[in-house]
Amino acid sequence: MSGTTAVYLISGFLGSGKTTFLNRIIHSFPSNRKLMILMNEFGEMGVDGSLVENDDLAMLEISKGSIFCVCVKTDFIKGLMNIAQNTRPDALIIEATGVANPSDLKRDLKLSIFQDRFQLREQFCIIDAGNFKDAYDTFTSVEKQIESATVFIINKVDEADAGVIQKVKKIVERHHPNPEFYETTYADIPLAKYLPDVIMAETRDEHRTIPVSEQALEAAIDKLLQDPGTSMTPPDRLVSGSFAWKGMDCSQFEEMMKLIPDGMVRAKGVFETCT
Repeated sequence: MSGTTAVYLISGFLGSGKTTFLNRIIHSFPSNRKLMILMNEFGEMGVDGSLVENDDLAMLEISKGSIFCVCVKTDFIKGLMNIAQNTRPDALIIEATGVANPSDLKRDLKLSIFQDRFQLREQFCIIDAGNFKDAYDTFTSVEKQIESATVFIINKVDEADAGVIQKVKKIVERHHPNPEFYETTYADIPLAKYLPDVIMAETRDEHRTIPVSEQALEAAIDKLLQDPGTSMTPPDRLVSGSFAWKGMDCSQFEEMMKLIPDGMVRAKGVFETCT
């Protein structure tokens, strides 16, 4: 449809390879098409945005919570409106936080204020083959991500044996009668199969505008937040902390790593080594 934006969601638990997959999409995307990235991180400080391999790419980063719960839902809806009114890309790739419950995405994209600007095409779920079973047994968000996904990328298969991979598939099949699987390393799949309309499109209406007032936008957000079906909190009880410092050498960093408690699920950041 002319004047619409194709939306693709990348979900998957922490450390599964979502940003690696995102970079594959970026590298495959034609230069004559407009791509927008919406990066969502649970932590207070965003890290993944700095790992995206294209400095000129249009990007919106939303941190400090999941875009699918009320904590940053307002930021998410306002961000989508800005994309619809101003950026108007051919495709929007949303990388969700690893602890997200993306069940509400279809509803959010179909809000009347967006006037059918967005079309959800695929929901990719990236799975860390070796660690999936433990995450599935522990975190409700993993099950929610499986339930809403359309394509399952079983990643890091070089680190898991065939029996483990089969167990992953059986778990997914509990939620999907006929799931589409890929077994990969570095999340490598045939992207042209899923982006044909965007890659092959020759014409589109870049000038189609969405005249929505600030009052109408706020009213739509208020109504959404009052909807009993809107997720109030992430499905799992997790907290995050962020730290920044200067002057630490490698040995000090190694000692600090030994102090990380057993309950730590995920740690990531950028460390500049001493020279």
